[in-house]
Order: sequence, then C-alpha cells, then structure tokens
Amino acid sequence: MSLLPSNSKLGSVHLHVQCLHPPNPIPMRALPYHRRQTLRVLSAKRTGKQRYPSEKKELKLKHQEIVGEVKNKFAGIWRLSKLGVPVHKDPGKDFLGVAEGLLEQIAKVLEFPVASMLPTEAFTVVRKSFDARKRLKEPKFVYVVEMDVNKLLSLEPRAWDFISELQPKVGLVEHMPEANKSGDLISIIHGFENVHQGTVSRESAHNMNNGSQGLYTHPTARKPKIAVVGSGPSGLFASLVLAEFGADVTLIERGQPVEQRGRDIGALVLRRILQTESNFCFGEGGAGTWSDGKLVTRIGRNSGSVLAVMETLVHFGAPEGILVDGKPHLGTDRLIPLLRNFRQHLQNLGVTIKFGMRVDDLLVDNGQVVGVKVSDSVDRQSNTQKWEYDAVVLAVGHSARDIYQTLLSHNIDLVPKDFAVGLRIEHPQEVINSLQYSGLATEVRRGCGKVPVADYKVAKYASGKDGDEPLQATSRSCYSFCMCPGGQVVLTGTKPSEICINGMSFSRRASKWANAALVVTVSMKDFDALNLHGPLAGVEFQREFEQRAARMGGGNFVVPVQTVTDFLDNKLSVTSVPPSSYRLGVKAANLHKIFPIHITETLQHSISAFDQELPGFISKEALLHGVETRTSSPIQIPRGIDTYESTSLKGLYPVGEGAGYAGGIVSAAVDGMYAGFAVAKNFGLCNDGIESILGKARTAGYLEY
Repeated sequence: MSLLPSNSKLGSVHLHVQCLHPPNPIPMRALPYHRRQTLRVLSAKRTGKQRYPSEKKELKLKHQEIVGEVKNKFAGIWRLSKLGVPVHKDPGKDFLGVAEGLLEQIAKVLEFPVASMLPTEAFTVVRKSFDARKRLKEPKFVYVVEMDVNKLLSLEPRAWDFISELQPKVGLVEHMPEANKSGDLISIIHGFENVHQGTVSRESAHNMNNGSQGLYTHPTARKPKIAVVGSGPSGLFASLVLAEFGADVTLIERGQPVEQRGRDIGALVLRRILQTESNFCFGEGGAGTWSDGKLVTRIGRNSGSVLAVMETLVHFGAPEGILVDGKPHLGTDRLIPLLRNFRQHLQNLGVTIKFGMRVDDLLVDNGQVVGVKVSDSVDRQSNTQKWEYDAVVLAVGHSARDIYQTLLSHNIDLVPKDFAVGLRIEHPQEVINSLQYSGLATEVRRGCGKVPVADYKVAKYASGKDGDEPLQATSRSCYSFCMCPGGQVVLTGTKPSEICINGMSFSRRASKWANAALVVTVSMKDFDALNLHGPLAGVEFQREFEQRAARMGGGNFVVPVQTVTDFLDNKLSVTSVPPSSYRLGVKAANLHKIFPIHITETLQHSISAFDQELPGFISKEALLHGVETRTSSPIQIPRGIDTYESTSLKGLYPVGEGAGYAGGIVSAAVDGMYAGFAVAKNFGLCNDGIESILGKARTAGYLEY
C-alpha cells in the first residue's frame, strides 16, 4: 500500500486495493481535470510487530484460552493452518491429497525429524488455496490440514512424544475434541429429531427410501400446499426442504429447463433471437447457471449453513474439490448436469415443476395469500389460471421486475436499497496471468496447468467533504465485481430495448479473455437527481442506463465499448477497438455519455488507482463494455426475522436475491434453505428450526474476512 505521489493531479484519495502486486513508484496517469478529495487510507489487517498493544494483549488472552481448552492432546483432531508449499514441490491445483511437500510442512509444525515417515492416511486436506502475492519470497499453495491423532499414533507410534509437545497457536494450530461433522441438506433433514409429534411412520420412511415422497407425513392432516416461485438457488433449496418435510410443493418457473434454455441462449448468441422468458436471466437454476458459477461467499465459508449447501451441491454432482478449493467455482458446464439431478430428486419427492409458467398476480383474501394467477410464458394467447395454495415462497431473481409491480399493487412494502452500477472491463487472460504471476504465468496453460487461472480483486474508497462532489456525496466506492478469469462477456438484458451485461465461464476457465465489472455504489441521492422517486426508483435508475447503452450500441444487442486509455482521456476510440469475447458485436462509443459525471469520474480515478497496484491494468488491449447495472437487487421486501414471512402480507415468504437477502449462488441457497425450514415450522411440519443445528442465519450483508 502506498500513498499517491504528491505531484499527482488526482490529489489525495481514500484507497484500499486487494491485489497481488506491490506499489509502483511511477506517477498515476493524469486525468484531464483536477478534483479535490479528502485523504484517507484504509490499511490492511495488522500482523506481528504492527499490532497495537491492545491487540497483542487480546491475542495473548485468546492464546491462553485455547491452551486451557485442550483436555487431551492424544484424542480428537488437530487443525494445522497456513501450511505453505512452494509450487515446485506441489503436484498442482487439481491435487487435493497429501503430497511430499505438504508432509514436510506438517513435520515442521510437529518438529518430527523425518517427514516421509508420517502416514498420509492420518491427514485430511480441508482447504487449499494459491498465494502469489509479490511480497512473498515465492508463490505457494497454502493448506489447512486436519490431523487425526488416533490414526496417526496407530500408524506411527513414535509420533507420541511430538504430540505431547504440541501447543495450540491462534490461527495456526488448534485442537478440536472431534472432527467437524457436516452433511448435505438431505442427510440433515433425515436426521432431524424435532419432527411433528416426534415420530416418523415406518410407511413414510419406506416411501422416503424409495424416493417417492418426503421423510415426514401426516396421515391425520392435509399436507400444506406450498407454491415456490422461481427455480434459482433459493427456490430450489426451499423446495427441497419443504418436500423432504412432506409438504405438497409446486415449483413455478417462468423460464425453461436447462436443456431448452441452452437452446434458447444459443439462438440468442447465434441468430440474435431473444426469448424474453428464457435467456441468461430466466430459466432453471436462475441467472447463476450461465455465469462463472462462483461459490465464494461473504457469509462465512466455514459456517454450518454454507457447508450444508456445498455438501448438497456435491450430492447432486458437483466435484468434491469445491469443499477444499479456496476459491471454489463450478462453471456452466458443471451446473447443467447438477441441475438435472436436482430436478429429478425433487420430482421423486413428489414436487410438481411447472416450467414456462409466469406468475402474473397473487390471489389475496382478507390479508392472506391464497394462491397465484399464472399464464403460459410462451403462449401469450393462453388464458390465465388461478392456482390455490396455503403459502407462496417468492424466490424470484432481481431481473423479474414485473413481480415488483405486482407486489406494489397489493400494497406490499418495498424498501429501496443501495447497489452498484458500472462497466465491464476485459483484458487478454495472458495479461492478467503475467500481472499476477510474472514468470509463473506459463504454468497456467489455459486452466490445465499447475496454478489457477489468474484473477484479481480491487477496490477503491473515495471520501470527500460536502460540496466537493455533485449531490454532496460524502463517500463513494468502486470495486471489481464478478471477476471471470478465462471467461466471456454475455448479454443479461431481458428486453430488446435494454442492454445489460455480465460475465460467465466454464469450469476450466480456458477462454483467452478475463473480464470483471468495475462498479460504483449508488444510493437514493443518485435516484433523486434523475427525478426518480418511490420504492422502484432503483429499478428505473437501472433501466435508464440500460436503455442508453442500447441506443448507443445502435440496437440488435450490440454493446457500446471504449478502450480504457480513451475512457480516461474522454475521447472516442476512432481506430479499431481490441477484440472482445462478446459475441453479438461491439461498437466504439464514448462511454462518458452513459452515466452521470460523478459515477464516470469515480470510475476514472479508480482505474488509475488500480493501475498503480497492477501496473499494466491500463493498456490499449483493455476494453470497457457498457453497462453492468444488475449487481444486486435495488429493493428489499421486509420480512420477519425468524418467520421469513412478509410483514405486509400473511402467507408470502420473500427469499433470495430478488427479495434483497442474498448476493450469489451460495448465499441465495442458504436463504432459501432457512426459509424452507421456517415455513415448515410455521405449518407444523417440524417443531424446531434449522438454527438448532446450523446456527443463526447470516445475510449477504454480513461480511467475514
């Protein structure tokens, strides 16, 4: 981290960048104007001698606490963290076992003299990540390993003396009386003890084993009929929970199953035919199906709820490596068969799945949802139908803007929330590999080498005094979002008159391009400046810039683009622009004409700051695409903290990204899972919530670093 040079025309900035390069003493690229800003620098987490005395005291007390908790060193599990193995001693990113290089690091911690004598069977890799930060002497794979003491001593009794000398160290060496037991969601429900009346009939257990219905049945009472609207992660996991508990579930999806959805997306990419109800946003699996398939989350990687989701994905066909990988992702090619397996399991449980059916309205009686009004999303001439239900789980994505209008018509509270908008930048992947790995870049080999395809994560926080910026904004941030190494830029607009883009990749990330959104936070002040008011002001804000981008591209789904160098100089790219992975065509344009000046300026300053940390980030090969607006939901639907029921309408349960409670595949799945348990409890299908097993739910707003 370094302060900007005093002669920079940018003045002072409030800067925090997470990336892999050291500060560059070369002055920041000058912009064609001067703008005052208030200096403030966010430093990284302090370690070692940099810690304050109070932090050292707190760490010492924590160390004493964990030492006192160890009752028996020779039983249970020891977790060894931050074991660094140089690249030349590691088999590579795809190897998740215990190799010789890792045994050497384990032996150092145990002070065991001969690493090769340690039995690999006693050790389990629980996390593996790659660290290529330039401040390190050399890039390395970093492991977290669990050591089974009983197994180690049975295979190598001479380790006894070394275990006796082992001492806990906070964050490095920790003792657990027993291994963390995690399982997939189905196993958790099957082992759930607090069921209705505390009993499970033999007949229902027999039917469950045959896959014909859920685990719990109620012979004396009618099964509750539940509609789940939307088959994204939150809808799928809510349906799974409710079906396993014996509810009569109907899953309603406006889009198509992945097989037909893939053909519709192919028609869009190859023949420019947009199916407004089956595309990159709508269809089985939600918007995340045709994306990078990232499984990283901000709600706690090691939390019980996240582990349950990850184990469930493995149960349905995801590779077990996602449980170990430090930055797990699936890719579209792996998500498609996984979703087929998920669908088959739901159908075996008796779930009715209605693809190609759009919910047009809610049926409400005396302040209670009693059903939905639906129509065929393909056949627009078909008549609407009324389906009655006891409750509706609303699990739509935030591109289903018509649903928001429906909710408003029933006076359901919608609260505007902040989100971010910006542009998507694309570099040749080889450039990013070289920036991050230097000489090690040759080991990437288009996703088939020893090291992962390089990515990056950058952020800049700028603060200004009132009056320094338009709208009297006191702070604004710019950060990279949905970085897709080895990916491509795709269209996520759902109407021909709107252009919105995102990134996607396949599991190997073998594309020759790397792309990431660079987005700027926006709030109600920004909406007010465009005379946009009311609960859906954020939606109209998004739509305004999507329509501007469509007009600037000239129609036919062509995306407006500008080289990074020309964007910083505020001039049109008059020569030919670099190649783009976007397959529907690009058109050179001045992207300054899309967003208000304060958003554009923040992007300019931030890109220049990012180049200080990643020299070469600004290059003639880097291409900006417009626009990225659907980073998260622009609204939140208030609901009960424990019941998950709408505070405005009984029987309605808003969940997932569209309701403003998640951001990404994993957090959406977690929200749907907890909501499913809450609905099951509300209908007496179980006597206790999932919190008794997995702990309190964390929302996407909870940050854990």
